[in-house]
Amino acid sequence: MPRWSAARRRGARRPSSGAPPLSRRDLAPGAALAALRAAEAREGALPPERRRALLGALVAALLREREAIVAALDADYGGRAAEETLLAEIGLVAEAARLARRRLRRWARPRRVGVPLPFRPARAVVEPVPKGVVGIMAPWNYPVQLLLLPAVDAIAAGNRVALKPSEAVPRTAALLARLVPEALGEEVARVVTGGPEVAAAFAALPWDHLVFTGGTETGRKVMRAAAEHLVPLTLELGGKCPALVLPGADLPGAARAILAGKALNAGQTCVAPDTVLLVGHAREDFLAACRASGIALPDTALLGEAQARRLARLTEGARLTPLGPDGEGRRALAIAEAAPEHPLHREEIFGPVLALLSPATLEEAIGWIAARPPPLAIYLFGATAAEERAVAAATRSGAIVHGRCVEHAGFPELPFGGVGASGFGRRNGEAGFREFSNLRARVRHGRFSLARLLDPPRGEWARGLVRRIVR
Repeated sequence: MPRWSAARRRGARRPSSGAPPLSRRDLAPGAALAALRAAEAREGALPPERRRALLGALVAALLREREAIVAALDADYGGRAAEETLLAEIGLVAEAARLARRRLRRWARPRRVGVPLPFRPARAVVEPVPKGVVGIMAPWNYPVQLLLLPAVDAIAAGNRVALKPSEAVPRTAALLARLVPEALGEEVARVVTGGPEVAAAFAALPWDHLVFTGGTETGRKVMRAAAEHLVPLTLELGGKCPALVLPGADLPGAARAILAGKALNAGQTCVAPDTVLLVGHAREDFLAACRASGIALPDTALLGEAQARRLARLTEGARLTPLGPDGEGRRALAIAEAAPEHPLHREEIFGPVLALLSPATLEEAIGWIAARPPPLAIYLFGATAAEERAVAAATRSGAIVHGRCVEHAGFPELPFGGVGASGFGRRNGEAGFREFSNLRARVRHGRFSLARLLDPPRGEWARGLVRRIVR
C-alpha cells in the first residue's frame, strides 16, 4: 500500500496555514448584503444591456489575469497543472459568460401563455425578473469555476452577487477578492473572505437565493441555516459517480476514458468517476488495460496534508494497485479493491483512487447504484440502447453519459446539477438563468368575459351553469 506522504513538488511554495489577514469589512458578510441591497434600492434591477456589459467585463478580467490565477492556484495546491486551470477554471467561465451574453435578450423576453376561453379576452405572460441579491459559496477544488459559474447565471438574470471563496486556497481567494469587484463594480458584486465562522455567518443571512457547492454534510448545515429565512437554495454536493463497463465495451478505450476523467485535478472533482462496475470482463484484463493506457500520474497535487490523511484512512485495509510511481508532490492513480462493507464503497473518494467491483450482471450493477444516494453522473461504456434505457429507468442521477467522463460538465448549454443527496437546482445556460429568476405572472383582463357571468350575487341560472361546467 503506497504512503500518502505530504511531499510537495520541488520549487513550489508551500501554502500558508490560513488566508491572508482580513479587513474589518471582510469579516462582515452582513455588510456585503446590506451594501448590495442599498445599491439595488438606489439603482433598481440591472437592465439587460448592463448585464451584457458586466459579463463582457468579467471575461476580459479573467483573460487579463489568467497567468496570475494560474500562479495563485499552483501555489495554493503546491503544484497544479496550468492547463487544468486555464481550461477548467478560466476557459469554462469565459465560455459560459459569452453564451449568456449572446442569448440573454431571448432568455429575458416575456413569454406569452394561453388564456382559457371563459376568461377571454385577456393577455397572460410569464416574465423572468431578478430575485435580488444572490449569495454564492464555493469550495477549494475548482475555486474560480465554482464561484463564478453561478455568478454568471445570476448576473445574466439581473441579480447582484456576494461571493464567498474557500479559505483553503488563500492566494486564489485574495486574487478573486480584488478581481471580481474591479471587473463588476462593488454595487454589483462583493467578495467576502474568511474561515469557517465567516462561512457560517454567510449561510445564515437572508439572501434572495443561496448557492453552495461542497460536501453533503456541510450542505445539510447550509440548508438548515437557510431554512431560518426560507431562502431558496441551489446545492451541488457530489456523490459516488459509478462507471459501468459492460460486455460490449472496448476495454482499452473504456479504461483510458475513465482514467482521463479520474486524473483531472487528481480526482478532486465532484463528477470524477468514483467506482468502476466491471460487468462481463476479467479484473486482470481491466488492470492490464489501465496500465497500458499510459495514464498514471496526475499533473496536479492533492490539496494539503488533511486530504492525504483522509485518503489514507479511506483506503486502509483495501487492496491497492498503483498504476505507476508517485511523483514529487503528486500521487499516482491507484485501483482499490475492498469488501462490500468497506468505507471505500460508502464514502465519496474525491482523490486519485478508483474503486473496482465486479458485479455478475447488469441488474446487479444497477442494484448497487440504486441502493446508494443518487450521484451527479452515471458513466456508461459499451451499453446498448436497451441497456442504457434499463439504467435510466432504474436509477436517479444528475446525468447519464456514454463514452467519456467529466467532460459533460463543460457543456455550457447543458443543465448541470444533482438529485437528492447530490444536490438540487441547475446551473448553466438557460437553466441557470431561470434558476436565478422569479418567473412572475402578468395578466391584463379585458372589459368583459364569460367568467363574469358567475360573479356574485349568483342567481339560480348561474348556480346551474356551474354544475353543468363541473359535470
